Amino acid sequence: MAMPLRQSLRVGGYVLRNKLAGRKKFPLIVELEPLFACNLACAGCGKIQHPASVLKQRMPVEQAVAAIRECGAPMVSIAGGEPLMHPQIGELVRELVRMKRYVFLCTNAALIPKKIDDFEPSRYFAWAVHVDGLRERHDASVCKEGVFDEAVAAIRMCKERGFRITTNTTVFNTDTPQTVIDVLDYLNDDLRVDQMMISPAYAYEKAPDQDHFLGVQETRALFQKAFAGGNRKRWRFNHSPLFLDFLEGKVDFPCTAWAIPSYSLKGWQRPCYLMEDGYAESYKELLEETDWDSYGRGRDDRCANCMAHCGYEPTAVFATMGSLKESLRAVRSV
Repeated sequence: MAMPLRQSLRVGGYVLRNKLAGRKKFPLIVELEPLFACNLACAGCGKIQHPASVLKQRMPVEQAVAAIRECGAPMVSIAGGEPLMHPQIGELVRELVRMKRYVFLCTNAALIPKKIDDFEPSRYFAWAVHVDGLRERHDASVCKEGVFDEAVAAIRMCKERGFRITTNTTVFNTDTPQTVIDVLDYLNDDLRVDQMMISPAYAYEKAPDQDHFLGVQETRALFQKAFAGGNRKRWRFNHSPLFLDFLEGKVDFPCTAWAIPSYSLKGWQRPCYLMEDGYAESYKELLEETDWDSYGRGRDDRCANCMAHCGYEPTAVFATMGSLKESLRAVRSV
């Protein structure tokens, strides 16, 4: 996998232990949402369309830690909403790092200058800054001017402080291969972030903008062209090679959303953080009482155009670890 070697070995050992124990379903990474509130209102996001009473809520640190301990996942992605709006976010990260979980804090970066002193560099912690394009495209995506410049300044500040920096770029049907190349070149070569993630936008039912989500064929064509000419090998992706193959349409996978479960103020979300078909009180209940076979392309119309990492990256990881050839290929990409 295209992640730090120590982390790759830790995750690989975790997967092997679960396989040897006969477990068919187990989590790789948890999408932890300790709040839904955000300081932005992005057009493609359906996470802030909750009643004001819900947007005011903040998950207690003890509750979040208990959920992570219960499911046992080695990695945690803290999302939202904007996690830096949580008054105890620094404490939450410290607790998870103390548990030796690999933590990615997803943020639009606007609040990093005010909050950075609450965090310390660690091999278990990385900022995951949302960057959807260069200045004009990114600011249009988040519906506010100046956010791109704030994100760039925050990334540079974090790098100066010795933090690990990853980025997350969501792609819409208004993107072209060149816009994708432009932003990834900038992040990779100019800002020199440690690693990058990229994902086709999912059609959130509650998102204000319903006109700019990609279909499967559009996604494949876009990434085939953007990854051409050696770009894919040159860019520092935080994805398995097989997931990048999946984006290009070279392979296809079933959805394994149970491997990246979402835990929020409402509980364990069925079936993933992109769809809301009810909630479970425990991860065990989520696994055992969710009809997983009813989700995925060809099974649920809402999944028809989904190629998001939360459903397909874990499938790619499992396929990688089940093949010596693919495992060696992944090691070479580290």
